[in-house]
Amino acid sequence: MAGQITMDVLRQRLAAHQYKLTTQRKTVLQVFIDSPGEHLSAEDVYGILRGKDKDIGLATVYRSMELLAEMGILHKMEFGDGCSRYEIGSMSPDEHQHHHLICVQCGKVLEFPDDMLDELEKDVTEKTGFKVVDHQVKFFGYCKECRAKLG
Repeated sequence: MAGQITMDVLRQRLAAHQYKLTTQRKTVLQVFIDSPGEHLSAEDVYGILRGKDKDIGLATVYRSMELLAEMGILHKMEFGDGCSRYEIGSMSPDEHQHHHLICVQCGKVLEFPDDMLDELEKDVTEKTGFKVVDHQVKFFGYCKECRAKLG
């Protein structure tokens, strides 16, 4: 993704909202910086940090991720399984997020980078005056591996 989020960007955005760059927030963001393209839950992040012997509580991970999502540093997503997942955002407000392909069998989430809705967004704006600033598309189905198993 162009214009990746960095610690400097995080520090600036936090300061703009009267927040500090705490060790815990920095640690949580570093997990996402080190895991590009991953869709991580708070439990996933907590497990990664515990595996690195980081002393941070699950509640702190949740709060940090929610704050980072409120500030546009992380993007919060729901894939229909009741578990919120997050991915690192972009610095560019004009950059659309990619689309997601969710396997209903194994739960794997794949990214589909092509954005084929630009013309639809233009059409919506022309016909209604509504300016679309972003959209999310999720496709639910079976991944290649699960399709092979199903025959």
